[in-house]
Amino acid sequence: MLRSIVGKALGFIGYTVQYGCIAHCAFEYLAEIVVCSGPSMEPTIRNYDVVISEKLSRHFYRIQKGDIVIAKSPNDPRTNICKRVIGLEGDKVCTSNPSDIFKSCKYVSKGHVWLEGDNLENSTDSRSYGPVPYALIRGRVCLKIWPPQEVGFLRSSPNYRVLRDE
Repeated sequence: MLRSIVGKALGFIGYTVQYGCIAHCAFEYLAEIVVCSGPSMEPTIRNYDVVISEKLSRHFYRIQKGDIVIAKSPNDPRTNICKRVIGLEGDKVCTSNPSDIFKSCKYVSKGHVWLEGDNLENSTDSRSYGPVPYALIRGRVCLKIWPPQEVGFLRSSPNYRVLRDE
């Protein structure tokens, strides 16, 4: 009787450890579920929207202009940021605010990307801290899963800041 109970308990623990390892690998190397906070990506992503961020694009260098990414904040490595890729290395990016009369342009340095929020008036992004190292990107947002009425793939930039290369 006792041997049977101990055997079942050890079997359960073994399966729990196996599935825990599989879940860890899936969330660490394939995709993760992210709860976004803050107004910088409105109206595309609002406060407390839940998205799925896939990590394979980052590993295979498939991040493109217009993609929304999750990255480590250059100002505070303990926090993640959710921003849109405006420029890749070598691109010329205009860095002025929408209300500025004169526009200034910068080039994105090698190994970096230019990130901006969709809500330009309320976003701390590359306009504040400069180009972000590619290594800080954690994943590409591919799907919004919460709120239920907005489930689906994310739309293009609402402020038309991203010009795709033809």
